[in-house]
Amino acid sequence: MNRLATTFARLKADNRAGFVTYIMAGDGETAELLDRLPAAGADVIELGMPFTDPMADGPSIQGAALRALDNGMTLKGTLALARAFRENHPDTPLVLMGYANPVHHMGYGAFARAAADAGVDGLICVDLPPEEDTELREALAAENISIIRLATPTTNNDRLKTVAEGSSGFVYYVSTTGVTGMGKGAATDVADAVKRVQTATGLPVAVGFGVRTPEEAAEIASGGADAVVVGSAIVSANHDGGTKTALELVRSISAAVRAAS
Repeated sequence: MNRLATTFARLKADNRAGFVTYIMAGDGETAELLDRLPAAGADVIELGMPFTDPMADGPSIQGAALRALDNGMTLKGTLALARAFRENHPDTPLVLMGYANPVHHMGYGAFARAAADAGVDGLICVDLPPEEDTELREALAAENISIIRLATPTTNNDRLKTVAEGSSGFVYYVSTTGVTGMGKGAATDVADAVKRVQTATGLPVAVGFGVRTPEEAAEIASGGADAVVVGSAIVSANHDGGTKTALELVRSISAAVRAAS
């Protein structure tokens, strides 16, 4: 088992939901924030790979990507951050999240080998559908790296079968239609969807897109999700107040998720 499987097994044994945090590589003092996230309560960390056209992301993460690129962050730089993190944190799962263009440009095999060398556990490639990810998925599988797919409120049962095939680690359930950070679905709808995705895929389900507060995170954690993902709110806190402010938010959400489970 890789770190994702181990972590979700532990969370299940502890009878609680996990907390997945997202930050953008190269936006602010990323290395320090990344290093301090586990102690602040992150069970899994998503590290964003900055890209010029982040079509699934709202203003917070779009802005973070552009700032990161202006700061000179690249895919190789993102992998260097991951490698430095792994040296200090042997057990916390680290997932890269982003878009296909930079990965394709590096080459799927070269990317998979570099990601494995950096200690990466999974990849969320937002704009690469299951029908077109075979080459990348096979390259990642050879390095024991999970490809983590998305499901949405519009994903029907037939489509879920396609999402499940070849997917591993967990399924990222997008709680609302639209882009990141712009509101979430009704709690009852999300809870019903989580059960449906869990049944169809046999994988843990992490719920994100639009979860911004401890109260919202607790609501989802108490509704049966295996994990709650918070990204835009942390990115905004980091931009507005720096590492200290971002970590304060992470601690408060982590405490709420743990109390609700």
